[in-house]
Amino acid sequence: MAADTVIPFGFESLPVRGALIHMSQSWRRMLRDHDYDQLFTETLGHAAAATGLIAQSLKFDGAITLQIQSPSALQMLVMQCTSDLEMRGMAVADTDKTAANFSELTTGAHCAVTVDNGERPYQGIVEIAEESLAASLEHYFSRSVQVPSHIVLLANQEFAAGILLQQVAGQLIDEDDWNRLHYMIETLAPRDFEGEAGLELLGKLFAEDDVRVYEPRAVNFRCRCSTRKTEDVLKMLGENEARETLAEQGGIEVICEYCGHRRHFDAVDVERLFTDNVVPAPDSVQ
Repeated sequence: MAADTVIPFGFESLPVRGALIHMSQSWRRMLRDHDYDQLFTETLGHAAAATGLIAQSLKFDGAITLQIQSPSALQMLVMQCTSDLEMRGMAVADTDKTAANFSELTTGAHCAVTVDNGERPYQGIVEIAEESLAASLEHYFSRSVQVPSHIVLLANQEFAAGILLQQVAGQLIDEDDWNRLHYMIETLAPRDFEGEAGLELLGKLFAEDDVRVYEPRAVNFRCRCSTRKTEDVLKMLGENEARETLAEQGGIEVICEYCGHRRHFDAVDVERLFTDNVVPAPDSVQ
């Protein structure tokens, strides 16, 4: 398995489909411009792996967004993944609050999963379970989407990974087989994702079953920020505030919360932004 890959798979004799995700390079790039503590890192990594797995499980052309907001230490978390498995994400902490575990981190939180296919976005609300994001998403799939699912998510500073199992709609599975598969993926540990984990790991997990593996898909970090989008944000803030900031600081610096890219605007840029009938700047990601 390549360092940043989703491997879809199924079973010859069981009505279950699944996917295994392992991110390392793209995950470390997502963390590069942030200074998250261990709990925040794990939670963001779980969100990254989960969003990639959900994107793989859906047939759509667009982007999926997983967003958590809470009055607790985790003020906001946003993870986005396109249908091409291009991903970006970030989290914002309330520095006046502390948390020792996921439950404390997300007390009072609500989570939304939005699928935007460019036509009619669909949003589902995920009830946050105390123990983990994986448990919350399992509950969401089983109750709201009515697709019984098992999810395991793992993350640290080096990787974000996970596995998703879902029952095939309209087909029955023996409860003992379903519970057995659940037990097998619950044995996953960080050491299983050291190096390149893929076909060998699937063979180890499901040694008693005939696993059918499909074409792996690459996962990449890609931020979709641009000069044009940043200018639109400045326009939304308003001309007065932009000119006041310019007068106080001699310029305006905007930092992307996802990739850390810094964009600078001087007096000429601000004049151009708020003058009618001028040619906009090129839509650049520089």
